[in-house]
Amino acid sequence: MDYQSVRNVILKKLEEKLPSYLVYHNASHTSDVIHAAKEIARAEKINGDDLTLLLTAALFHDSGYIFGSKGHEQKSCEIAEQYLPLYGYSNEQISRIKKIIMATKVPQSPQNHLGEILADADLDYLGRDDFFTIDKKLFEELKLTGVLSNEDEWNRMQERFLESHSYFTETAKQKRRPTKLKNLQLIKSLIK
Repeated sequence: MDYQSVRNVILKKLEEKLPSYLVYHNASHTSDVIHAAKEIARAEKINGDDLTLLLTAALFHDSGYIFGSKGHEQKSCEIAEQYLPLYGYSNEQISRIKKIIMATKVPQSPQNHLGEILADADLDYLGRDDFFTIDKKLFEELKLTGVLSNEDEWNRMQERFLESHSYFTETAKQKRRPTKLKNLQLIKSLIK
């Protein structure tokens, strides 16, 4: 599995092909998720081929946005299927990667430990101090795509989402849950 080479190709493709109105679901988000997945994996004692499969799934998890947001997880799996054989990934490895990618579909329902790690990595920012910076990018993207029109509507949506969200891994529960709860309280204070 030549992860480094496919990583360079896919990040470049995301930078070139994703629509400019995707100010949240972009190459920067993908890099952030890869970093978070690596951190959680280290704490959860994941290494070797499993780590490579996880990082590859993180790399591809939102690539389907090139074709639009609807069903992007399935599209991401198709893109992975198209590219990964060229970089030494077997059919069995690709099948595992697709399952991990699908763990990011909301509502999240990971089928295995690697899926749990990617699901947590994808929403890692919910429990970080830079939450409101990243949150603002997602709000802008949803405004630009016509999903939302105002900040109060957004805050209410975020309140519901954070209240219903749970991390899966012990690492994320310990490391991110306390700050996520603080962020939720701050959102509640903004609701009119």
